[in-house]
Amino acid sequence: MKNKIQNYWSNITNKKVFIATAIAILFHTIGLVGFLFLNKPLFALATPFNLMLSFGLLIYTQKNKSKAFYFFIAMACGIGFAAEAFGVNTGLLFGSYSYTNVLGFKILGVPIIIGLNWFIVIYCSGVTTHTIINKAISAIATETKLPPKTLNAISVIIDGATLAVFFDWVLEPVAIKLNFWHWANADKIPLYNYISWFVISLIILTIFHFSKFDKQNKFAVNLLLIQLMFFLLLQTFLK
Repeated sequence: MKNKIQNYWSNITNKKVFIATAIAILFHTIGLVGFLFLNKPLFALATPFNLMLSFGLLIYTQKNKSKAFYFFIAMACGIGFAAEAFGVNTGLLFGSYSYTNVLGFKILGVPIIIGLNWFIVIYCSGVTTHTIINKAISAIATETKLPPKTLNAISVIIDGATLAVFFDWVLEPVAIKLNFWHWANADKIPLYNYISWFVISLIILTIFHFSKFDKQNKFAVNLLLIQLMFFLLLQTFLK
């Protein structure tokens, strides 16, 4: 009976992942075609909708939506938004930059949708790293002689932050071309931006790791790969 129930929920989860992945591929493909061949400014204005759709699909595919999961969402959005607001208004985080109106309504100079973007990037990076590390943790723990739990925490937090920074590195040139934000030095994205991203990602991923919710979400891994491919193609071909 227990196996039947497990198989039932596994089938439901797999269907959800398939549906969510198909929707994400469809909308990112439409966006790619729109940016490259149709109306770039018009499709840029649809970015907040795409972020909300991605957020909704992550919620849809998340198993066991506990209070801890929603707490993490609030913390990721809140910390990410607060860091951006502090950075925009002081220049002491990320560097000297400002947001345009493309991403929608702003508070303290920061589009409110940016909080969701931080959650999406950090959650997908954390889940992806957690999935990879869990498969290799026993072998690595034996070689390094570190306790598996300690190694898992270090790997998920540090490797996840590195992955999040890589995502931002792929995103930055595209975001500038799409007029999402501008740097004071238009010719160069400061290294300090990536250092700040890494530190803030470490903080949020620490909360991610120690929050007690299910971190197995195949769609989160798929979404990260879809978005990386999307921005890499735009980085290569967008004029």
